[in-house]
Amino acid sequence: MTESPLTLAGDFDAPSRQDWETEVLRVLNRRRPEGKELSIEQAMKRLTTTTVDGLAIDPLYTRDDRDLGHPGVTPFTRGASLRTGAIHAWDITQLHEDPDVAFSNAAVLADLTRGATSLWLRVDPDAIAAADVAGVLAGVLPDLARLRVSSRTDQDAAARALAAFWRASGKAAEVGGSLGLDALGHAALTGEAAEFGPQREWVATTLAEFGKARAIAVDSLVYDDAGAGDVDVLAFAIATGVEYLRDLEAAGISPRDAFRTIAFRVPANADQFMTISRLRALRRLWARVGEVSGVPAGVRGAVQLAVTSWRMVTRDDPWVNLLRGTIATFAAAAGGAESITVLPHDTAWGLPTDFSRRMARNIQLLAAEESNLGRVADPAGGSWYVESLTDQLAGRAWARFGEIEAAGGMTAALADGRVAEWIEATVAARGVRLANRRQPITGVSMFPAVNETPLDVRPRPERPVFGGLAPRRDSELFEGLRDRVAAADPQPQVFLACLGARRDFGPREQFTANVLQVAGIGHPSSEGGTASEIVAQVQAAGARIVILCSSARVYATQAVEVASALKDAGVDTVLIAGRRTETGADNAAGVIAGEIFDGMDVAGFLAGTLDELGVDR
Repeated sequence: MTESPLTLAGDFDAPSRQDWETEVLRVLNRRRPEGKELSIEQAMKRLTTTTVDGLAIDPLYTRDDRDLGHPGVTPFTRGASLRTGAIHAWDITQLHEDPDVAFSNAAVLADLTRGATSLWLRVDPDAIAAADVAGVLAGVLPDLARLRVSSRTDQDAAARALAAFWRASGKAAEVGGSLGLDALGHAALTGEAAEFGPQREWVATTLAEFGKARAIAVDSLVYDDAGAGDVDVLAFAIATGVEYLRDLEAAGISPRDAFRTIAFRVPANADQFMTISRLRALRRLWARVGEVSGVPAGVRGAVQLAVTSWRMVTRDDPWVNLLRGTIATFAAAAGGAESITVLPHDTAWGLPTDFSRRMARNIQLLAAEESNLGRVADPAGGSWYVESLTDQLAGRAWARFGEIEAAGGMTAALADGRVAEWIEATVAARGVRLANRRQPITGVSMFPAVNETPLDVRPRPERPVFGGLAPRRDSELFEGLRDRVAAADPQPQVFLACLGARRDFGPREQFTANVLQVAGIGHPSSEGGTASEIVAQVQAAGARIVILCSSARVYATQAVEVASALKDAGVDTVLIAGRRTETGADNAAGVIAGEIFDGMDVAGFLAGTLDELGVDR
């Protein structure tokens, strides 16, 4: 080593924005005719993307002169508390919902002895019974491990079960965790009117008996599961919290005390920058609510349990869920979540196994102890992309919150269907992006596994039917296509007629085969040959639909001839990988019915293909 400092870019001039814009225009205008070049404004518009709920993602972010603030102080954008450099800066919270008491108790103890610091029990008819909570927690020291409960059916019963366990321990004043009350979240899920009475009573009880615990868990997962966008998830959470503040104040509980009993459950997904910004923006918004409500500055920070999004979990190729969970964990930690729950990778298949729970736990342990994510306060602070995204999320969510308030508050917005309408609009817009793979799902809509081995898991008990917001996973759109093919007899197939040499057809054959594999459709193929030879191979395979695959050069000499021969031989439909215009023939549309290309409606094409092949829905 030398004593001179290492300056990797020291011999280069610092580029200006003008330098960057010059290079952008050079690339984008490289093949454009003279007089048709793009201006920098047009180029920037082309390079700017927009999220499903209207957030703009610019191609370049540069430093500005804003005051970033500091972690641990209002408005808490950079963290509700100051991280000290300790390894475990967040609660590793394991979710348990297996109704087998002995199995769940063993799993609970295994989690706590192998790295988890917190437990979350779902108390429902299809999960852990309220009467079994004490049995599941047998051997747990509640003053050492934070405990949480939630329920989709009876939040009061779940709270009573956990409170009884705390009281029986003799250390009620020392326990931490959450009783999981969320009257509006329950109303959103069930479609029933919200009942605030039990929630008020539990807030008073918590303040009197369980001073370190929280009574209310504002659950924005309900809305994320149903398909809400990032802006609405935040707006609904803030509107719900405000509704609770008003209700509790009317019952004689001050906003300051109410703040002490409210926490938030927030989705974390594989869009790491959006997740980081979502956590930061929620803290900023909740701090603003506290400011307006007269809550002292030091206690306005929002406490958040980040949960890897159920909506992003896939059934097909479930091993990719480990990668999604890892990215979401990183984002939640970088975003400053106080607690993180990672859903096991086999969640969509059934009840988690010892292995899948261990993997969910170890994702967090590796992030905390080997990657040291928890040691750094707001590592994304000063990333001008993250700062901009945080600003946009906070601003748009506050505007949507204003709409909710103007309509009478969150209770009214749920009751009159406004919340459901907003969510459905987002779901429809996202559905287009999922279908055309502009929002790809690795292992499902992109790079699907050819042969999958079903996971060996126990099925979940039948879930109760609710009348409110319906949960949905993004991958269900494509999983339904796989199910149709799996149930078909004989298995559907589409023939790939590859024209010319492999150098001609290879890329488009691979692309087309990948599209068909999304639904699991078989794709026998031919390589080169004359029109009559290709017809013979198609007839031998018994194929009714054929896709031509090759380059524009080969299409110009062979595509129409081969397509015409196939149609004359009785093939129902001939398609082309690419564009019909590449054939150079005016009559191409007469024999080539459609096109396979990047950006097409893949889900619609596959569903229509299965319909044409007579595969039952």
